Amino acid sequence: MEKRKIEIMDTTLRDGEQTSGVSFSAVEKLTIAQLLLEELNIDRIEIASARVSEGEFQAVKGITSWAEEKGYGNRIEVLSFVDGGVSIEWMKNAGAKVQNLLTKGSLNHLTHQLKKTPEQHFAEIAQTIQLAQDNNIETNVYLEDWSNGMKNSPDYVFQYLDFLVTQPIKRILLPDTLGVLIPSQTFEFISKITKKYPEIHFDFHAHNDYDLSVANVLEAIKAGIKGLHVTVNGMGERAGNAPLESTVAVINDFLPEIKIDIKESSLYSVSKLVETFTGYRIPANKPIVGDNVFTQTAGIHADGDNKNNLYFNDLLPERFGRKRKYALGKTSGKANIEKNLQELGLKLNPEDLKLVTQRIIELGDKKETVTKEDLPYIISDVLDSHAYEEKITVESYVLVHAKGLRPSTTLCLKIDGEIFEENAQGDGQFDAFMNALSKIYKTKKMNLPKLIDYAVRIPPGSSSDALCETIITWTNNGKEFKTRGLDSDQTVAAIIATQKMLNVIIN
Repeated sequence: MEKRKIEIMDTTLRDGEQTSGVSFSAVEKLTIAQLLLEELNIDRIEIASARVSEGEFQAVKGITSWAEEKGYGNRIEVLSFVDGGVSIEWMKNAGAKVQNLLTKGSLNHLTHQLKKTPEQHFAEIAQTIQLAQDNNIETNVYLEDWSNGMKNSPDYVFQYLDFLVTQPIKRILLPDTLGVLIPSQTFEFISKITKKYPEIHFDFHAHNDYDLSVANVLEAIKAGIKGLHVTVNGMGERAGNAPLESTVAVINDFLPEIKIDIKESSLYSVSKLVETFTGYRIPANKPIVGDNVFTQTAGIHADGDNKNNLYFNDLLPERFGRKRKYALGKTSGKANIEKNLQELGLKLNPEDLKLVTQRIIELGDKKETVTKEDLPYIISDVLDSHAYEEKITVESYVLVHAKGLRPSTTLCLKIDGEIFEENAQGDGQFDAFMNALSKIYKTKKMNLPKLIDYAVRIPPGSSSDALCETIITWTNNGKEFKTRGLDSDQTVAAIIATQKMLNVIIN
């Protein structure tokens, strides 16, 4: 059976830019436009609103100039207005060839915003379409507030459509402007229209106010729509538009009779670029492109994946240029850790794996996620910790660092079952800790090694909440040795390394 082709129109650069606080530069707009058309193979892109600003004019001019050279001129669209030809002149000077004319799709908007009759509005629209045709500009028509029009003034909507089908236009665009439709209504309204006008190309433009945009897209396709409007990362006014990434995945997985030409493997890279340009963070749990959506956290899931991929579904990360991850934290099991060790090319015996698992659970109680890159540090820390018997333990401490005051530490130390407590100041928190420790050792008439090097590192690519590995080099009786400490706080990591040192010299 021949598949039915659905056009995808991306409006990230126009409707997506209406996300609060988002504004693209001309260079960013050109870069995104190039990626949408060439990397993702989007059918059409809506890049701007006419008459907005001089900067917008220059951005559109840059995109249309590039598009003409590449043969993409008719795939570039601009939102325009019924304004006596001002938008047409703006578009002509900017080199744009397709207008998406904004008109009123509900009697409520027409009556209260324009204060005109349908006949007056239609006459002005006809003049604008004719003027566009005279200037070799193709016309698509938006029916703003169409969804409320179908709810509250359907007679007006069909009166308007009866007029539009007589005009020299290419597409009619049906927006759920305020995101008020539920899926059953979407199917009902679009079915009525496509059955009455089967030869006309209708697009559906969903908004996500009730988190139903993708569900509405699905029903619009079933009802016979021929085009869809989306944005990268679901950007847009209020709760945003139908997200490109989820729309593509849903169509490909649930509508085998539908054909779209979007390149799935590039969705993630384009999504991340748009995130960078906008500063508009992608939620970690956002389908397809969120940081966590291909991450298994529970140990039982990793175990199932080791046993015939029991927790896989059709949304394989490789489809979208991504990889499956196995999180390390307090809910991790040995299977999660083994999966990560395999990627690092490491293997542990059962006893050491058990110790590493326990250490990750302990760290997970302090830090939400332990990364794969943390693993070598954790392994080193755990194996180092079990190389000697612990006769000395740091029972508790208070670290104080206040502006204008010297850092101080109160330390409680247990040596062979006996408790010692001291307080000291220093040039830093760790220095204060070491001074308090020195007081205890002087009381016991015991000597401390000399600290000769102190290094802190975090795994490559980590962020400010990463695990810190503190490596301290000591000298004792002419011999050098190193101890390591691991924690999300570098001072605490240094204290852990120091406790190891105390046990090394006493054993």
